[in-house]
Amino acid sequence: MDYFSTLPPVIQALLGGIFTWSVTMLGAAVVFLKKDMNRKLLDAALGFSAGIMISASFFSLIIPALDIASSWKIPSWIPVSTGFLAGGLFLKVIDSVIPHLHIFLPLEKAEGIKSGLSKTWLLILAMTIHNFPEGMAVGVAFGSIHVLKNATLAGAFALTLGIAIQNFPEGTAISLPLRREGYSSFKSFFYGQLSAIVEPIGAVLGAALVMLSIKLLPYALSFAAGAMIYVVIEELIPEAESGDNVDLATISALLGFVVMMILDVAFG
Repeated sequence: MDYFSTLPPVIQALLGGIFTWSVTMLGAAVVFLKKDMNRKLLDAALGFSAGIMISASFFSLIIPALDIASSWKIPSWIPVSTGFLAGGLFLKVIDSVIPHLHIFLPLEKAEGIKSGLSKTWLLILAMTIHNFPEGMAVGVAFGSIHVLKNATLAGAFALTLGIAIQNFPEGTAISLPLRREGYSSFKSFFYGQLSAIVEPIGAVLGAALVMLSIKLLPYALSFAAGAMIYVVIEELIPEAESGDNVDLATISALLGFVVMMILDVAFG
């Protein structure tokens, strides 16, 4: 811990992003143990992920952004609202441009620019869009430690751990459907973990952005929150509740919210 605290913020963010990516790898590695995933378990995992992302957005990103901006001459809600909406708009633009396909949907329901990509790559791109704001949130958390007195390494670790926990089922949600479609275990694993490779990239960009100026921090924090909330509303919740396990997905989302809240309050 002492050695880690002496590292440059961008390196800390990179390591945090690599950690969350590695947990996605672990989730994808489930394909070596089984060929299919129970739909109830998958819906519960998606709901749990949604709860964690909502909680992380509020406790780890929005509240700190409001606290920082409260000392400014303008109302604190102005920079936070601006960053939040910008994050959602950014994801909307990416969502509209990059071809992708959400889990459980047929190929003809692919979104974004029309392409000749296979269903496999469309699924990977959908999860990649999902993972980028998570990586950015990790980077912003580590970057803020070096520009804010009340930001702690434990708080950044808590956010990183929360995102890592919900990354496990994401890796599984990609690799097992690919295995079911006839891909080898190794190829299914490779493609399952590939979607999270953007998390270290997003983490480095988030930390670098914060280090440019402390005045950018409320915008960066709320931008990451807006992007994650967009993913939750547009992707995770609809997918989790598209089957016959609505109550299970909802309860799992509540549990995910509480887990992330405890991590943030206890260690943040």
